[in-house]
Amino acid sequence: MTIRTIKQNAEIKVSNIANLPTSFGTFNIQSFQEGYKEHLVVSSKEMTEIPTIRIHSECLTGDAFGSLKCDCGEQLDYSLKTIFEEKGMVIYLRQEGRDIGLFNKVNAYALQDQGYDTIQANHQLGFKADERSYQVVEFILSYYNIKKINLLTNNPKKINSIKGVDIIKRLPIIISSNKYNAEYLKTKKEQMGHLL
Repeated sequence: MTIRTIKQNAEIKVSNIANLPTSFGTFNIQSFQEGYKEHLVVSSKEMTEIPTIRIHSECLTGDAFGSLKCDCGEQLDYSLKTIFEEKGMVIYLRQEGRDIGLFNKVNAYALQDQGYDTIQANHQLGFKADERSYQVVEFILSYYNIKKINLLTNNPKKINSIKGVDIIKRLPIIISSNKYNAEYLKTKKEQMGHLL
């Protein structure tokens, strides 16, 4: 385990590397502890010179429980399959519900059940549409000495937030909508500029 310091007094602890066998293939897994948040990097055993990178924010309901209200679980599955085939990594950031936390996310879900869209629900709870930060990504990529990437995303905020590396190309994530997430995806596209 190593400890590095970023920005002011923020320490990031880096775990050892372990094997992670999955239904997609066997990966390396490593944790980056930033305060109370413990991020994960799931990477292919070998990396290409310009690896395919997915920055994925935690979504317990989608990633673990298969929620159909969002496309997060399907995006994660798509990303793991892609990085295994194309040699890359998923940076899994612990910022549940666009970083409003699980408790507030469930409250936002309840507001969505009443007809609010995902942005309106966040605003009703006193949050911005998206509270996430990608500052730690720069540290993680630097730790692995990655200078050029192909970024697997539909989110322009991620493209604009990633510093310290060259994004050679954006790779879209193509997921079908369903009757539960159609309005959610429409809001992401029309109000948040997602490239869907």
